[in-house]
Amino acid sequence: MNSDVWLNGHHLGNHPYGYTPFYYDLTPYLKPAGQENVLAVKVSNEGKNSRWYSGSGIYRHVWLTVTEPLHVGDWGVYITTPEVSANAATVQVKSTLNNEQATVGNIALITTIISPDGKAVSTTQKILQAQANASITDSQTIKLSNPLLWSVETPRLYKAITAIKSGNKVIDQVETTFGIRSIRFDAAKGFLLNGKRVILKGGCIHHDNGPLGAAAIDRAEERKIELLKRAGYNAIRLSHNPPSQQLLNACDRLGMLVMDEAFDMWKLPKNPQDYHLYFKDWWQKDLDAMMLRDRNHPSIILWSIGNEIFEAPDSSGHRIAKQLADAVHRLDPTRGVTSAIAYLPGYTKKPWEDFEPYLTHLDVDGYNYFLESGSKFFVRDSATAHRFETEHTKHPEKTYIVTEYTPGSALENYEKAEQYPYLLGSFKWTAMDYIGEAGIGRPIQVPASRKLPEGIMRMGLFYLPSWPVFNAYCGDLDLIGNKKQASYYQDVVWGNSPVEMLVNRPIADSMRAVTAPWGFPDELKSWTWPGQEGKKISVDVYTRSKAVKLELNGKVIAEQQVPDSSITATFDIAYQPGTLTARSYNNGKETGSSTLSTAGKPTAIRLVADRNTIKADPNDLSYVSVDVVDDKGNVVPYVDDLEITYQLTGNATIAAVGNGSYNDASSFQQHRKKVYQGKGLVIVRPTGKSGTITVKATANGLTPGQIIIKTL
Repeated sequence: MNSDVWLNGHHLGNHPYGYTPFYYDLTPYLKPAGQENVLAVKVSNEGKNSRWYSGSGIYRHVWLTVTEPLHVGDWGVYITTPEVSANAATVQVKSTLNNEQATVGNIALITTIISPDGKAVSTTQKILQAQANASITDSQTIKLSNPLLWSVETPRLYKAITAIKSGNKVIDQVETTFGIRSIRFDAAKGFLLNGKRVILKGGCIHHDNGPLGAAAIDRAEERKIELLKRAGYNAIRLSHNPPSQQLLNACDRLGMLVMDEAFDMWKLPKNPQDYHLYFKDWWQKDLDAMMLRDRNHPSIILWSIGNEIFEAPDSSGHRIAKQLADAVHRLDPTRGVTSAIAYLPGYTKKPWEDFEPYLTHLDVDGYNYFLESGSKFFVRDSATAHRFETEHTKHPEKTYIVTEYTPGSALENYEKAEQYPYLLGSFKWTAMDYIGEAGIGRPIQVPASRKLPEGIMRMGLFYLPSWPVFNAYCGDLDLIGNKKQASYYQDVVWGNSPVEMLVNRPIADSMRAVTAPWGFPDELKSWTWPGQEGKKISVDVYTRSKAVKLELNGKVIAEQQVPDSSITATFDIAYQPGTLTARSYNNGKETGSSTLSTAGKPTAIRLVADRNTIKADPNDLSYVSVDVVDDKGNVVPYVDDLEITYQLTGNATIAAVGNGSYNDASSFQQHRKKVYQGKGLVIVRPTGKSGTITVKATANGLTPGQIIIKTL
C-alpha cells in the first residue's frame, strides 16, 4: 500500500492501493548501456488501514518488460466469445498497439489461435499503418468450428498469440490465455454456463496464504484453489479486493468460477487510514487496472464494485454506484455487475427503500446474510429474511445472489437456490481461515448462568480482546488447509456425502458452549476423548436420508428419524472407547455410513508431501503435512501442545511452518511449531537448483518422521 518508486533518483510515481497492478515506463530515466541503474521502492503501510491482515511490502510478482518502440500495449489484448455453441464459436480479439516513435510505418498484425491440445487452429493477418506517437486498436473476428468449451468440469484453455511484424521481422509478441464459454444470468433459468444451469456453491476468501502471510507464491495460490475445489466449491468471491494474477490463472486451469471484487469501501471509511482517503482520485485508475488485467480470464463471471458500502442508502452512493457500474460495462459488457449489500438491524438505521436506487445499477443484487433469520447460529430480524423474494416480486427480471452467509445457514441457502432459479447461489463466509478479524468464528465456553445477547448484538461478544487469538477461524478449511466441521456439514448439504458424523467437544457441567456468529458448533471428527469414559457426549449426524442408527463397537445403541426441516440427528451417548459408526437409511435401505475410531497414544511423527517431485523454481512449493500418530497410523487428535522441530537439507528452505489453531501466534518462520489436533504443516521452497531435499521432524518421546522431495 502507498508505494513510491524511483529510478536513478527520478520519482516515477505513487500508487496508493495495495491490491491493484501498476506499471511505469523506465525508458526516459535509464543510464547509458553498461552503467548501473538503481530502482528504489518505498512502501508506507501505516495506521489502521485494513479490516484483515494485509501484509506489507512486495508480496506479488514484479516484471521487467522490454519491448521495441512499436509494441502491443500493456493489457492490450481483449478477447471475448460473443457466440458459442457445441458446433461453432466466434472469437473477438481486440488488440491495442502503441507506436512510441516519430515515424509512420506499415506493420502486419498476426493473430494465431492455439487449441487446448497445442495445435494452431486459426491464423489471421492484417496490414495496419502505425501513426507516429499514437495508439491504434484493431478488432479481428475469428470463427472456430467444434470448439472445446471451458467449464467447471472441463476447464479447457485456448491461447492467442498476437504478433507484430515489420517486414520479415517479428518485433513484438504476446500470449493471451482465454476460454471459450458463454455465461448468462436469467431470472427464469438461473446462472447458465454454456447454456446449462449451475448453482453457485461459493465461498469468500481473503488474499493471505496462511503461514506464508500475504506472499502470493504461484504454488500457494494454486493449492488454495485445489483445496477449495476438493471441498466442493465451484465458485469463489475475492473479498474484498483484486487478487493476484496467479490465483486467477489457477482458477482458469482448475475450473473455479470467480466474483472479482474491487473495493471494501468508497468515500466513507471503515478504518481511519483505509482506501477511503484515495477513492475519489483513484477509483477510476484502480478499476481500470483490475479489469484490463483480468477481463480475459474465463473463470470470472461477475464484477463486484463494493462490499457493504456505507454510502449505499444515500444519494452519494447512488451516484457513485452508477459511475462504477457504467465504467465496468464500458470496459467489459460481457459480464454482470454486483455489489454486496448489508441491510441488518444494528448495522444500518436506514430503511430498505433508501437502498433501492443503489440496486438499480446492479445486474445481480448481492445480499449479505439475508437468509439468516431461521439459523440457530445467527439470529436475524425477520424483516430482512428472504428479501430477495420480496424484491423478485417487484423486479421479476432480476437475479440475486447471497454474497455472504454464515456456516449454519448452508442448508437454507442451498435449498432456496434449488427452489428459485433467480437465486443464483451463495458464498459462505468463509471458505478458508484467514489472518485477521481475529476470533469471529472461534468456539467459546461461558458460565451456564450467563445470559447472552441475541442476533447481531451477539457479535460484540466475539470481538472482546482474547489474545493470542489471531485468525478468524470461520473457514470450512483451517489455516493450513485441513477440513473443519462446517465443511463436512456442507458436504451433506451439497450432496457430496450421504452422511457425516461429528462429536461435540465435552464441556464442564458449570459451562456451556456458545457458537460464534460466523462459527459452527465446536465439533470434531473424533472418537478419542480420554478422561470422558462413562460421561455423556453429544454426537451430531448430518444426512439427507430419513433415519440414522448409531453403532458402538458393533452394537446398535440408538436410532432416530431425521426431522423433515433438518439434516441433523443429535444423540447423547455415554463415551466408551472403540468404534462408533453412524448409518443412514431411506425406507430401510442403507444409504451411507460414517465411522470414527479411538486413537491410541502418540508414538510417531508422519510426514506426507502433497507432491514429492516439484520444480526447482522458487515459485513452486511442497506442502508437507505433519501428523502425530499412534502405533496403527491413526492421527491422535487431542495432541495440541506438542512442539515439533524441523530440519532440512538440500537446495531448499523452510518457507513457513504452521498449524490450524486460532490462538497459536508463535512464529511461522522458526523451524519449530506445535501441532493442533495432532496436525501441522511444513512448507518447503526450492532455491533454484535441482537435487534431493530431506525434511526431518523430531519431538520428545516420538519416533521421528522423515521425507524426501526431489526438485527438477
